[in-house]
Amino acid sequence: MLPFVVLWLALASAVVGLAVYRKLIARNEDECLHMGETDRQLIARQTFIAQRLDAVDKWGKSLTVVAAVFGAILFAIYIYGVWMSSLRINP
Repeated sequence: MLPFVVLWLALASAVVGLAVYRKLIARNEDECLHMGETDRQLIARQTFIAQRLDAVDKWGKSLTVVAAVFGAILFAIYIYGVWMSSLRINP
């Protein structure tokens, strides 16, 4: 069962890594709405950052669901194993 726990830890670490990466991208985000013709560079930068955040969010949500489901399955298998071992009669 150890390899599966290591795999789950890797998935959980990837989720945390994506959260940190998203935080690093979002710190450069400009929250003001630029609409003028003179703000063309700022608009392009805002669009680029928004697209990167959307991509990171998509992967983050997907990996979070996969890690949670995989963790729940591992937990269920562990509980089942403990339950089955408690039912065995030791002479």
